[in-house]
Amino acid sequence: MASKPSIPKGTRDFSPTEVAKRQYIIQIIKSNFEKFGFQPIETPSFENSETLMGKYGEEGDRLIFKILNSGDYLAKANAAHLENKDSTKLTSSISEKALRYDLTVPFARYVVQHQNEIEFPFKRYQIQPVWRADRPQKGRFREFFQCDADVVGSKSLWQEVELVQLYDTVFTALGLNGVIIKINNRKILSGIAEVIGASDKLIDFTVALDKLDKIGEDGVKKEMMEKGISEEAILKVQPLFSFTGTISEKITQLSVLLSESEEGMKGVEELRFICENVIKLGLSNSILDLDVTLARGLNYYTGAIFEVAPPKSVAMGSIGGGGRYDDLTGIFGLKNMSGVGISFGLDRIYLVIEELNLFPETVTATSKALFINYGDAEAFYALQAIQKLRASGVKVELYPDNTKVAKQFQHADKRGIPFVVIIGEQEMESNSYSLKNLVTGEQVSLDFENLLVALS
Repeated sequence: MASKPSIPKGTRDFSPTEVAKRQYIIQIIKSNFEKFGFQPIETPSFENSETLMGKYGEEGDRLIFKILNSGDYLAKANAAHLENKDSTKLTSSISEKALRYDLTVPFARYVVQHQNEIEFPFKRYQIQPVWRADRPQKGRFREFFQCDADVVGSKSLWQEVELVQLYDTVFTALGLNGVIIKINNRKILSGIAEVIGASDKLIDFTVALDKLDKIGEDGVKKEMMEKGISEEAILKVQPLFSFTGTISEKITQLSVLLSESEEGMKGVEELRFICENVIKLGLSNSILDLDVTLARGLNYYTGAIFEVAPPKSVAMGSIGGGGRYDDLTGIFGLKNMSGVGISFGLDRIYLVIEELNLFPETVTATSKALFINYGDAEAFYALQAIQKLRASGVKVELYPDNTKVAKQFQHADKRGIPFVVIIGEQEMESNSYSLKNLVTGEQVSLDFENLLVALS
């Protein structure tokens, strides 16, 4: 007996209704990307392993899906590593390619590879799937879409101001009120590490600090001490665990805490510029919040860091994030090419909109009307009208089989099609169409022009 088919954990099939809702979100994101001047590109679903490995820190590298070499992938395997079952060292000899982990590193590779064809500053957007060998849970998948917008070739902080506005514009268009756009600056984190005398532990410090909302103050302190950060150093950053007030008040507190760090003060001034201008310009429905615990453990952020939280009524992880990277392309040989970008988490945004029941009723993958099939003559008459309706942008279809009328009506009902069009001898003789509303039960006789109006 054949085994029941299944799909890998952390992946999903999407029904027609789900696809329609996803496309609704994508279209709003895409249209606003273009309004803000971003241009689309696409990159391959898999890259050379050397392009991806080492760009996301230790945790990120472990989550990259490696692809086994074609054919006899053990032929070139290192015998000693194979015998010792050293999977970490063995991987590089049996896997030369990997599924992309995000869209940012492939974008950096794209910029370097096509630098002579690109006009800088280059504003690009990309909407494609990525893969992570993560533990699946609510809102966290192994295959998911990212929707990225990046500007490369400009150090101007006005780009950060515009990216905050872009977040607000998209979430407003999606009907999501009360989204929290959190902002921090990597230079501030570097400054804090410098002030406490733990500059060599910056990554360990930021990775631990980033987990404050997940494991709490005691958990963060414990992790920091396990990474070799002294109790005395942790005591110096105690104010960070209860950082409150308005954005202006938080910036003032940071100015005091980081007064002895040149790097830290640069971060304070950058944050001040971005936040003050966003506040002056105003946001429609989103909330800007300065969050000094926001660290995002990725190695490439050097300036502003963004993370977007859903409205407080929804229990969900971040639905977007990004930041400034001053030399991301440097890893591929192109120096001094600053960039900044943000990402929208499509799958989580979908879940949030679904939970809040914010999808418009008009978002559907089904047809507006089903033409009932009474026979070949009637079907041909129907298809002439269908052809003209489709040309006018109306989604309609003919039931393909001349079968029981009750079965055809039942098909329309199960599909959620709101109207049926009935064409018999009487309609053909009078050049008309009987339109039945399956919701109200009302039925009217119309000429083609009025049928088009009714279905548009």
